[in-house]
Amino acid sequence: MTDEAAIQRWAVRIEYDGAGLVGWQRQSSGLSVQALLEDAASRLAGGAPVGSITAGRTDAGVHALAQVAHLDFPAGLKLTPHAVREGLSFHLKPHAVVVTEAAPVALEWNARFSATWRAYRYRILNRRARPALAAGHVWHVKSPLDAERMHEAASLLLGRHDFTSFRAAACQAKSPLRTLDHLAVRREGDEIVITAQARSFLHHQVRNMVGTLKLVGSGQWTPERVTQALEARDRSAAGPTAPAEGLYLSGVGYDPDPFSRQ
Repeated sequence: MTDEAAIQRWAVRIEYDGAGLVGWQRQSSGLSVQALLEDAASRLAGGAPVGSITAGRTDAGVHALAQVAHLDFPAGLKLTPHAVREGLSFHLKPHAVVVTEAAPVALEWNARFSATWRAYRYRILNRRARPALAAGHVWHVKSPLDAERMHEAASLLLGRHDFTSFRAAACQAKSPLRTLDHLAVRREGDEIVITAQARSFLHHQVRNMVGTLKLVGSGQWTPERVTQALEARDRSAAGPTAPAEGLYLSGVGYDPDPFSRQ
């Protein structure tokens, strides 16, 4: 049980490169975003332990443009948004993890449970030449992909469905039902960008949808087969899991947004 008089809660927005990290969650070995952030927060708090809760746990190799977490600092610290943002970012060096915004929040505010939506972006580099600058940050697919056909297939997944065919076997969610509010595919030069938004996602749902849409883009599947895979409610009926390095957590929504007041 939290001693409310002993803590002050801060929301932070975080950007990170997931390459070389074991994901968000602290592990027994390897660097995690959670461990790096909590260690930085503890140094800012003069050595006192500081716990964190995130809006969404990202897997190893997955990046974030705007992850959100909350941190519980000791109540006696005199903190400002500037001090929290700059102090945490300083103590996170030399790792590719940066706090871009910080805001004080009420103790009932929760980075995970107060979120109203989460958004992801997936990048596919669709050209013969391998990536140089984007290595580790895109899925490189050499064969031509039809983005328009992929978008057509993506539209068939919108709405509330049983997404069993697109959830990982290890997914711990109690229900496979999710409402997919946005799923779109567009080409930007040599890149195909897939964007998705929902209140919440199942484990590997976005990567499994991307892997399936890639089959449509390559001509191996028709868009209609995506509907058949969805209705099968069987993971083996859908496409493969797309690689982690192309995935970015691009945003988390709140109402009201704690960062809009800064």
